[in-house]
Amino acid sequence: MNKIKVLVVDDHEIVRLGLTHFIEQYPDMEVVDGANSLGEALLKTEQHNPDVVIMDIRLKKSSGIDACREITSCFPQTKIIMLTSYCDEEMLVDSIMAGAKGYILKDVGNDEIIRAVRAAYRGESLLDSVVTNKLLNQMRTNGHKQTDSLEHLSIQEKKVLCLVAKGKTNKEIAYEVFLSEKTVRNYVSNILAKLNLSNRTEAAAYAAKRNLSK
Repeated sequence: MNKIKVLVVDDHEIVRLGLTHFIEQYPDMEVVDGANSLGEALLKTEQHNPDVVIMDIRLKKSSGIDACREITSCFPQTKIIMLTSYCDEEMLVDSIMAGAKGYILKDVGNDEIIRAVRAAYRGESLLDSVVTNKLLNQMRTNGHKQTDSLEHLSIQEKKVLCLVAKGKTNKEIAYEVFLSEKTVRNYVSNILAKLNLSNRTEAAAYAAKRNLSK
């Protein structure tokens, strides 16, 4: 039986160890590694190709939502579950827009976490009911504002776009941002798709027009 490969991302070691110990009690799952930052999460995802990432929504030096956006952009086969202490509808919206499959509170029971991992692995979405109800009420009242296309890019995608605008090759970009050339190619493809551009020349012109290459 193929086990569900899980990566645990949290900047508190005791939380990572606790989740790891708990998850590995289930025979259909294995924790392949842990990470405590956006950069480490990207690196470990590339190394282990996990099926599911359990992501703390707030990391010390970055946002778990940014990490979610980076991973889902570059590794679309990997499913993300946001784990948080905060009952916040805005964070839920941001998590969904970043590509998360699940959004659950840390005070849920252990069974709920396992159910979320299995649901995400099957490609299903699982959202905390309390936060979801608050969100739906807010959306009925106010609606959800559309953002500029540039806002759909993750932090790493914007960085790659800037380097494309400077005429860097994928190999040179990979060296500068500490990723593989294949991963950078994926980033460039995602950038072109999100901005509705055809090639690197158009991407460079887009970045120059918005002074992103400076």
